[in-house]
Amino acid sequence: MNYYIRRFAQAIVTFVVGMFITFALYRLVPGGPVQAIIADRVQTMQQRGQPVDTQEVAEMAEQLTGINPDTPIPIAFYEWLRDIILYQDFGESILFQDPVFDILFRGMPWSIFLSVYGLLLGFTATIAVGVFMAWHEGTKIDSGLTVFVLVMRSIPYYVAAIVMLSVLAFQWGLFPTGGRAPPAATPGFNVEYMIGIARHATLPILSNFIVGFAGGAIGMRALSVRVIGEDYLRSARLRGLGTNRILTRYLTRNSILPIYTGFMLGIAGMFSSNVITEVIFQYHGVGWFMLEAAVSQDYPLVMAAFVFFSGITVTAILIADLTYGLIDPRAGTGASRESF
Repeated sequence: MNYYIRRFAQAIVTFVVGMFITFALYRLVPGGPVQAIIADRVQTMQQRGQPVDTQEVAEMAEQLTGINPDTPIPIAFYEWLRDIILYQDFGESILFQDPVFDILFRGMPWSIFLSVYGLLLGFTATIAVGVFMAWHEGTKIDSGLTVFVLVMRSIPYYVAAIVMLSVLAFQWGLFPTGGRAPPAATPGFNVEYMIGIARHATLPILSNFIVGFAGGAIGMRALSVRVIGEDYLRSARLRGLGTNRILTRYLTRNSILPIYTGFMLGIAGMFSSNVITEVIFQYHGVGWFMLEAAVSQDYPLVMAAFVFFSGITVTAILIADLTYGLIDPRAGTGASRESF
Protein backbone atom coordinates (compact mmCIF):
# COMPACT_ATOMS: atom_id res chain seq x y z
CA MET A 1 0.00 0.00 0.00
CA ASN A 2 2.85 2.39 0.81
CA TYR A 3 4.26 1.80 -2.66
CA TYR A 4 1.03 2.81 -4.34
CA ILE A 5 0.68 5.89 -2.16
CA ARG A 6 4.25 6.89 -3.04
CA ARG A 7 3.64 6.37 -6.74
CA PHE A 8 0.50 8.51 -6.65
CA ALA A 9 2.36 11.18 -4.72
CA GLN A 10 5.26 11.13 -7.20
CA ALA A 11 2.81 11.45 -10.10
CA ILE A 12 1.11 14.45 -8.51
CA VAL A 13 4.43 16.15 -7.75
CA THR A 14 5.68 15.50 -11.29
CA PHE A 15 2.47 16.94 -12.72
CA VAL A 16 2.56 20.07 -10.56
CA VAL A 17 6.28 20.71 -11.16
CA GLY A 18 5.79 20.32 -14.91
CA MET A 19 2.94 22.82 -14.85
CA PHE A 20 4.98 25.27 -12.79
CA ILE A 21 7.96 25.12 -15.18
CA THR A 22 5.71 25.70 -18.18
CA PHE A 23 3.85 28.49 -16.39
CA ALA A 24 7.10 30.21 -15.47
CA LEU A 25 8.66 29.83 -18.93
CA TYR A 26 5.55 31.22 -20.59
CA ARG A 27 5.65 34.21 -18.27
CA LEU A 28 9.38 34.83 -18.73
CA VAL A 29 9.61 34.45 -22.50
CA PRO A 30 10.21 37.78 -24.28
CA GLY A 31 7.07 39.09 -25.89
CA GLY A 32 4.80 37.09 -23.62
CA PRO A 33 1.00 37.01 -23.85
CA VAL A 34 0.37 40.39 -22.20
CA GLN A 35 2.92 42.20 -24.36
CA ALA A 36 1.61 40.48 -27.51
CA ILE A 37 -1.96 41.55 -26.82
CA ILE A 38 -0.90 45.10 -25.99
CA ALA A 39 1.11 45.38 -29.23
CA ASP A 40 -1.75 43.94 -31.30
CA ARG A 41 -4.39 46.24 -29.80
CA VAL A 42 -2.18 49.32 -30.07
CA GLN A 43 -1.46 48.55 -33.74
CA THR A 44 -5.17 48.04 -34.46
CA MET A 45 -6.12 51.29 -32.77
CA GLN A 46 -3.43 53.18 -34.65
CA GLN A 47 -4.61 51.77 -37.98
CA ARG A 48 -8.14 52.91 -37.18
CA GLY A 49 -6.91 56.35 -36.16
CA GLN A 50 -8.16 55.92 -32.61
CA PRO A 51 -6.36 57.54 -29.66
CA VAL A 52 -4.15 55.10 -27.82
CA ASP A 53 -4.32 54.92 -24.03
CA THR A 54 -1.44 52.60 -23.12
CA GLN A 55 -2.56 52.21 -19.51
CA GLU A 56 -6.08 51.25 -20.53
CA VAL A 57 -4.82 48.76 -23.10
CA ALA A 58 -2.46 47.21 -20.52
CA GLU A 59 -5.30 46.77 -18.02
CA MET A 60 -7.48 45.20 -20.71
CA ALA A 61 -4.66 42.76 -21.63
CA GLU A 62 -4.18 41.78 -17.99
CA GLN A 63 -7.91 41.16 -17.64
CA LEU A 64 -8.02 38.95 -20.75
CA THR A 65 -5.03 36.82 -19.79
CA GLY A 66 -5.45 36.90 -16.02
CA ILE A 67 -1.79 37.88 -15.74
CA ASN A 68 -0.49 40.73 -13.65
CA PRO A 69 3.17 41.25 -14.64
CA ASP A 70 3.90 42.69 -11.19
CA THR A 71 2.78 39.53 -9.36
CA PRO A 72 5.68 37.17 -8.49
CA ILE A 73 5.57 33.96 -10.48
CA PRO A 74 5.14 31.58 -7.47
CA ILE A 75 2.16 33.59 -6.19
CA ALA A 76 0.64 33.87 -9.68
CA PHE A 77 1.04 30.11 -10.17
CA TYR A 78 -0.61 29.41 -6.82
CA GLU A 79 -3.59 31.61 -7.73
CA TRP A 80 -3.88 30.02 -11.17
CA LEU A 81 -3.71 26.48 -9.72
CA ARG A 82 -6.20 27.38 -6.99
CA ASP A 83 -8.75 28.55 -9.53
CA ILE A 84 -8.35 25.32 -11.50
CA ILE A 85 -8.70 23.00 -8.49
CA LEU A 86 -11.45 24.82 -6.58
CA TYR A 87 -13.49 26.35 -9.38
CA GLN A 88 -12.45 24.41 -12.52
CA ASP A 89 -11.77 27.84 -13.97
CA PHE A 90 -9.10 28.05 -16.67
CA GLY A 91 -10.23 31.51 -17.63
CA GLU A 92 -11.77 32.65 -20.89
CA SER A 93 -10.28 32.08 -24.33
CA ILE A 94 -9.09 35.29 -25.94
CA LEU A 95 -9.51 33.89 -29.44
CA PHE A 96 -12.85 32.07 -29.15
CA GLN A 97 -14.46 34.25 -26.46
CA ASP A 98 -15.69 31.18 -24.54
CA PRO A 99 -14.69 29.60 -21.21
CA VAL A 100 -11.57 27.51 -21.78
CA PHE A 101 -13.06 24.57 -19.86
CA ASP A 102 -15.99 24.43 -22.30
CA ILE A 103 -13.69 24.59 -25.33
CA LEU A 104 -11.55 21.71 -24.07
CA PHE A 105 -14.56 19.51 -23.41
CA ARG A 106 -15.92 20.26 -26.86
CA GLY A 107 -12.70 19.03 -28.46
CA MET A 108 -11.68 16.30 -25.99
CA PRO A 109 -14.09 13.51 -27.12
CA TRP A 110 -12.99 13.91 -30.74
CA SER A 111 -9.26 13.79 -29.88
CA ILE A 112 -9.81 10.74 -27.67
CA PHE A 113 -11.76 9.08 -30.48
CA LEU A 114 -8.88 9.51 -32.95
CA SER A 115 -6.16 8.58 -30.48
CA VAL A 116 -7.78 5.48 -29.00
CA TYR A 117 -8.65 3.87 -32.31
CA GLY A 118 -5.34 4.79 -33.93
CA LEU A 119 -3.34 3.51 -30.96
CA LEU A 120 -5.32 0.28 -30.53
CA LEU A 121 -5.01 -0.55 -34.22
CA GLY A 122 -1.30 0.25 -34.17
CA PHE A 123 -0.68 -1.72 -30.96
CA THR A 124 -2.57 -4.76 -32.26
CA ALA A 125 -0.68 -4.67 -35.55
CA THR A 126 2.62 -4.25 -33.70
CA ILE A 127 2.06 -7.41 -31.68
CA ALA A 128 0.69 -9.47 -34.56
CA VAL A 129 3.35 -8.48 -37.11
CA GLY A 130 6.23 -8.67 -34.61
CA VAL A 131 5.30 -12.17 -33.42
CA PHE A 132 4.64 -13.33 -36.99
CA MET A 133 8.08 -12.08 -38.09
CA ALA A 134 9.78 -13.81 -35.16
CA TRP A 135 7.96 -17.06 -35.80
CA HIS A 136 9.25 -17.00 -39.41
CA GLU A 137 12.72 -15.74 -38.48
CA GLY A 138 15.25 -15.93 -41.29
CA THR A 139 12.68 -16.59 -44.02
CA LYS A 140 11.70 -14.39 -46.96
CA ILE A 141 8.52 -13.47 -45.08
CA ASP A 142 10.61 -12.11 -42.21
CA SER A 143 12.91 -10.19 -44.56
CA GLY A 144 10.04 -8.72 -46.58
CA LEU A 145 8.09 -7.61 -43.52
CA THR A 146 11.24 -6.13 -41.97
CA VAL A 147 11.83 -3.98 -45.04
CA PHE A 148 8.16 -2.96 -45.10
CA VAL A 149 8.15 -1.96 -41.42
CA LEU A 150 11.39 0.00 -41.75
CA VAL A 151 9.99 1.90 -44.74
CA MET A 152 6.79 2.64 -42.80
CA ARG A 153 8.83 3.77 -39.81
CA SER A 154 10.83 6.21 -41.91
CA ILE A 155 7.69 8.01 -43.11
CA PRO A 156 6.68 10.87 -40.77
CA TYR A 157 3.02 10.64 -39.81
CA TYR A 158 2.29 14.14 -41.09
CA VAL A 159 3.76 13.30 -44.50
CA ALA A 160 1.56 10.20 -44.64
CA ALA A 161 -1.42 12.34 -43.62
CA ILE A 162 -0.78 14.88 -46.38
CA VAL A 163 -0.30 12.16 -49.03
CA MET A 164 -3.47 10.33 -48.00
CA LEU A 165 -5.43 13.57 -47.92
CA SER A 166 -4.17 14.56 -51.37
CA VAL A 167 -4.70 11.19 -53.06
CA LEU A 168 -7.61 9.53 -51.25
CA ALA A 169 -9.64 12.66 -50.52
CA PHE A 170 -8.89 15.34 -53.12
CA GLN A 171 -7.97 13.23 -56.17
CA TRP A 172 -10.06 10.09 -55.73
CA GLY A 173 -12.82 11.53 -53.54
CA LEU A 174 -13.03 8.39 -51.40
CA PHE A 175 -13.06 10.32 -48.12
CA PRO A 176 -14.02 13.83 -46.95
CA THR A 177 -11.30 16.47 -47.22
CA GLY A 178 -11.73 17.74 -43.66
CA GLY A 179 -13.98 18.28 -40.68
CA ARG A 180 -15.34 15.98 -38.01
CA ALA A 181 -18.79 15.13 -39.40
CA PRO A 182 -21.01 15.90 -42.40
CA PRO A 183 -22.30 19.47 -42.02
CA ALA A 184 -25.72 18.53 -43.43
CA ALA A 185 -26.25 15.53 -41.12
CA THR A 186 -28.33 15.86 -37.97
CA PRO A 187 -26.10 15.27 -34.89
CA GLY A 188 -27.16 12.26 -32.84
CA PHE A 189 -27.25 8.48 -32.91
CA ASN A 190 -28.54 8.14 -36.43
CA VAL A 191 -27.05 6.13 -39.28
CA GLU A 192 -26.14 9.06 -41.52
CA TYR A 193 -24.33 10.97 -38.78
CA MET A 194 -22.47 7.94 -37.40
CA ILE A 195 -21.30 6.84 -40.86
CA GLY A 196 -20.22 10.40 -41.56
CA ILE A 197 -18.16 10.51 -38.36
CA ALA A 198 -16.46 7.24 -39.32
CA ARG A 199 -15.63 8.47 -42.84
CA HIS A 200 -14.25 11.80 -41.57
CA ALA A 201 -12.11 10.01 -38.96
CA THR A 202 -10.71 7.29 -41.25
CA LEU A 203 -7.73 9.22 -42.65
CA PRO A 204 -6.68 10.81 -39.32
CA ILE A 205 -6.89 7.38 -37.64
CA LEU A 206 -4.78 5.82 -40.40
CA SER A 207 -2.18 8.56 -39.82
CA ASN A 208 -2.11 7.72 -36.11
CA PHE A 209 -2.00 4.03 -36.99
CA ILE A 210 1.34 4.57 -38.74
CA VAL A 211 2.72 6.17 -35.57
CA GLY A 212 1.57 3.29 -33.36
CA PHE A 213 2.46 0.46 -35.72
CA ALA A 214 5.80 1.24 -37.33
CA GLY A 215 7.54 2.23 -34.12
CA GLY A 216 7.17 -1.07 -32.25
CA ALA A 217 6.99 -4.00 -34.68
CA ILE A 218 10.78 -4.44 -34.94
CA GLY A 219 11.12 -4.28 -31.16
CA MET A 220 8.35 -6.86 -30.72
CA ARG A 221 10.12 -9.11 -33.20
CA ALA A 222 13.40 -8.92 -31.27
CA LEU A 223 11.68 -9.68 -27.96
CA SER A 224 9.77 -12.59 -29.49
CA VAL A 225 12.91 -14.09 -31.03
CA ARG A 226 14.51 -14.12 -27.60
CA VAL A 227 11.48 -15.81 -26.05
CA ILE A 228 11.37 -18.47 -28.80
CA GLY A 229 14.70 -19.78 -27.53
CA GLU A 230 13.44 -20.31 -23.97
CA ASP A 231 13.07 -23.84 -22.59
CA TYR A 232 9.38 -23.51 -21.72
CA LEU A 233 8.55 -22.76 -25.36
CA ARG A 234 10.41 -25.86 -26.50
CA SER A 235 8.51 -27.83 -23.87
CA ALA A 236 5.23 -26.49 -25.19
CA ARG A 237 6.14 -27.70 -28.67
CA LEU A 238 7.14 -31.14 -27.37
CA ARG A 239 3.82 -31.39 -25.53
CA GLY A 240 2.10 -31.06 -28.88
CA LEU A 241 0.38 -27.74 -28.23
CA GLY A 242 -1.08 -26.03 -31.28
CA THR A 243 0.73 -23.19 -33.01
CA ASN A 244 -2.01 -20.68 -32.26
CA ARG A 245 -1.93 -21.47 -28.55
CA ILE A 246 1.86 -21.20 -28.43
CA LEU A 247 1.79 -17.88 -30.25
CA THR A 248 -0.92 -16.31 -28.09
CA ARG A 249 -0.50 -17.83 -24.62
CA TYR A 250 3.26 -18.28 -24.47
CA LEU A 251 5.11 -16.21 -27.07
CA THR A 252 2.99 -13.04 -27.17
CA ARG A 253 2.24 -12.89 -23.46
CA ASN A 254 5.87 -13.27 -22.45
CA SER A 255 7.12 -10.71 -24.97
CA ILE A 256 4.58 -7.99 -24.41
CA LEU A 257 5.77 -6.25 -21.23
CA PRO A 258 8.26 -3.76 -22.81
CA ILE A 259 5.79 -3.14 -25.65
CA TYR A 260 3.09 -2.48 -23.06
CA THR A 261 5.24 0.26 -21.56
CA GLY A 262 5.62 1.81 -24.98
CA PHE A 263 1.87 1.48 -25.50
CA MET A 264 1.08 3.49 -22.37
CA LEU A 265 3.65 6.15 -23.26
CA GLY A 266 2.30 6.11 -26.80
CA ILE A 267 -1.04 7.36 -25.48
CA ALA A 268 0.61 10.68 -24.66
CA GLY A 269 2.57 10.69 -27.91
CA MET A 270 -0.58 10.00 -29.89
CA PHE A 271 -2.37 12.98 -28.37
CA SER A 272 0.68 15.14 -29.11
CA SER A 273 0.78 14.01 -32.73
CA ASN A 274 -2.91 14.88 -32.98
CA VAL A 275 -1.93 18.56 -32.89
CA ILE A 276 -0.57 18.33 -36.44
CA THR A 277 -2.97 15.65 -37.64
CA GLU A 278 -6.03 17.63 -36.59
CA VAL A 279 -4.73 20.75 -38.31
CA ILE A 280 -4.05 18.87 -41.57
CA PHE A 281 -7.55 17.40 -41.60
CA GLN A 282 -9.21 20.43 -39.96
CA TYR A 283 -10.48 18.06 -37.30
CA HIS A 284 -11.49 20.32 -34.42
CA GLY A 285 -10.16 18.45 -31.41
CA VAL A 286 -7.94 19.58 -28.53
CA GLY A 287 -4.86 19.60 -30.79
CA TRP A 288 -6.50 21.93 -33.32
CA PHE A 289 -7.63 24.32 -30.59
CA MET A 290 -4.17 24.25 -29.01
CA LEU A 291 -2.33 25.21 -32.19
CA GLU A 292 -4.82 27.96 -32.96
CA ALA A 293 -4.33 29.26 -29.42
CA ALA A 294 -0.53 29.14 -29.66
CA VAL A 295 -0.51 31.06 -32.96
CA SER A 296 -2.91 33.67 -31.54
CA GLN A 297 -1.12 34.02 -28.17
CA ASP A 298 -4.25 32.77 -26.41
CA TYR A 299 -2.55 32.23 -23.06
CA PRO A 300 -5.47 30.70 -21.06
CA LEU A 301 -6.24 28.11 -23.74
CA VAL A 302 -2.58 27.20 -24.29
CA MET A 303 -2.05 26.56 -20.58
CA ALA A 304 -5.26 24.53 -20.30
CA ALA A 305 -4.26 22.37 -23.28
CA PHE A 306 -0.86 21.80 -21.67
CA VAL A 307 -2.58 20.66 -18.47
CA PHE A 308 -4.62 18.24 -20.57
CA PHE A 309 -1.60 16.73 -22.36
CA SER A 310 0.55 16.63 -19.20
CA GLY A 311 -2.22 14.93 -17.25
CA ILE A 312 -2.53 12.22 -19.89
CA THR A 313 1.24 11.63 -19.93
CA VAL A 314 1.60 11.34 -16.15
CA THR A 315 -1.51 9.17 -15.85
CA ALA A 316 -0.33 6.80 -18.59
CA ILE A 317 3.06 6.32 -16.91
CA LEU A 318 1.39 5.75 -13.54
CA ILE A 319 -1.04 3.17 -14.94
CA ALA A 320 1.79 1.35 -16.73
CA ASP A 321 3.82 1.15 -13.53
CA LEU A 322 0.89 -0.07 -11.42
CA THR A 323 -0.33 -2.69 -13.88
CA TYR A 324 2.88 -4.46 -14.87
CA GLY A 325 1.96 -7.42 -12.69
CA LEU A 326 -1.40 -7.85 -14.40
CA ILE A 327 0.12 -7.92 -17.89
CA ASP A 328 3.07 -10.15 -16.99
CA PRO A 329 2.96 -11.90 -13.57
CA ARG A 330 6.73 -12.50 -13.75
CA ALA A 331 7.27 -8.77 -13.32
CA GLY A 332 5.33 -8.55 -10.07
CA THR A 333 4.67 -5.07 -8.75
CA GLY A 334 6.87 -2.27 -7.61
CA ALA A 335 5.90 -3.09 -4.03
CA SER A 336 7.17 -6.66 -4.32
CA ARG A 337 10.40 -5.51 -5.97
CA GLU A 338 11.05 -3.02 -3.19
CA SER A 339 10.55 -5.67 -0.51
CA PHE A 340 13.78 -7.46 -1.38
